[in-house]
Amino acid sequence: MKKLLSVLIVSILTLSLFAGCSPKDDKKIVIGASPTPHAEILKVAAEVLKEKGYTLEIKEFADYAQLNPALNNKDIDANYFQHLPFLNDFNEKNKTELVSVASVHYEPLGIYAGKTKTLDALKDNAAVAVPNDTSNEARALLLLETNGLIKLKAGIGVNATIKDITENPKKLQIKELEAAQLARSLSDVDIAVINGNYAIDAGLNAESDALAKEEKSSVAATTYANIVVVRKGDESKEGIKALAEALKSEKVKKYIEDTYKGAVVPVS
Repeated sequence: MKKLLSVLIVSILTLSLFAGCSPKDDKKIVIGASPTPHAEILKVAAEVLKEKGYTLEIKEFADYAQLNPALNNKDIDANYFQHLPFLNDFNEKNKTELVSVASVHYEPLGIYAGKTKTLDALKDNAAVAVPNDTSNEARALLLLETNGLIKLKAGIGVNATIKDITENPKKLQIKELEAAQLARSLSDVDIAVINGNYAIDAGLNAESDALAKEEKSSVAATTYANIVVVRKGDESKEGIKALAEALKSEKVKKYIEDTYKGAVVPVS
């Protein structure tokens, strides 16, 4: 009798152990994201995923610099906040292998008025704030060049830094600031080039408020599309495939268009 009881106890414990590793775990996806607009978009994607039997847990990160380390450390299954040049730069600097599985949207980088209200009114030695991270600084410089404010070394493209400025007729003072600080610094500079998500956070819209912005047809718009990123080897997981499909669904596309009105633009 004691032997039978022992067998039953072992069986129950074994079943409990397997229950804890049941297929339901495979139906849960934990994704990290910037609050705006990424987490907002993911909430709509979660509705699409729910119809397919998946649960999407969204973890918001106020500091986007923590999102790739969190993914690499397996604290989350995926992240959604960055574009490919930013990812490539992170992988190169940190010897990591994170990969993109879907391009979802792009956020037009905009030039916003600070002390100076129009680009034509910019005076010599005007202060111009740009993001200080490698990829977004290049993007900001390209936008300044497109609007005739500076000229960059021929062919430098997305690798541009302030050292690659070859012509600066107004002797603009380029100030490199953390992307999250740019909107808050508008009153201290003449103009600032601000990332789409931080502009939205500050109540700014690239379509209606920017003095100039990246156009959908520009190389920057396609180069800097925001992507879903996972660890190399996870691309083929069914949950990750379902997540990518949900974010490119018509429901999510319509939400982006209706909600952000040009401040965030679906890739397809």
